[in-house]
Amino acid sequence: MKIEIWSDIVCPFCYIGKRHLEAALLQFPAEDFEIEWKSFQLNPNTQPQPGKDVYTYLAEQKGISVAESKAMHQNVVDRAAEVGLDYHFEKAIVTNSLNMHRILHLAKKKKLGDRMKELFLKSYFMDGKDLNDALILLDLAMQVGLDQKEVEEVLQNSNLFLNEVQTDIEEAREIGVQGVPFFVFDRKYAVSGAQPVDAFVKTIQEVIQNDKK
Repeated sequence: MKIEIWSDIVCPFCYIGKRHLEAALLQFPAEDFEIEWKSFQLNPNTQPQPGKDVYTYLAEQKGISVAESKAMHQNVVDRAAEVGLDYHFEKAIVTNSLNMHRILHLAKKKKLGDRMKELFLKSYFMDGKDLNDALILLDLAMQVGLDQKEVEEVLQNSNLFLNEVQTDIEEAREIGVQGVPFFVFDRKYAVSGAQPVDAFVKTIQEVIQNDKK
């Protein structure tokens, strides 16, 4: 079963949705699943803000206090904790995710897309790494097994894998994706958002039953 997932690295619900899907997949040990990560940018115009955390950035954008910004994020922090994710928005540094999406396409070619996606999400939401920094991106890519020279080439040439990213985003528009995460199962069923584990289980069961007809 092929599962295509449109998501953004800076989307907190995308990480939660990933965990919900993973929990659902464990209930089908006899099934073979192919996961393909698709690019999506919640805000392609975001300017990198090295050294500025998400709480502060949102406070400035909305003209509110940092304390109010933290209160607005608390529900997300609580939901993440329910699936074992320890979010630290006070450390998460605002970034534009385009370079990470381009690296993800390189990783996908090497069958390392899922590992790369996981490490990018963890680095952003939990570890507070500055993903505006090319050296940090290179180090993370090498941790999952990507070749140093190939990653350096992607980082130095802004056109590499740009078309692949744009194609994913255009495809999302064509199929009516309004937000992420967005999960498509065998091009027959879709789940929008970080739905509960049961929603994923039910969808997978429907795909399996449909295939048997």
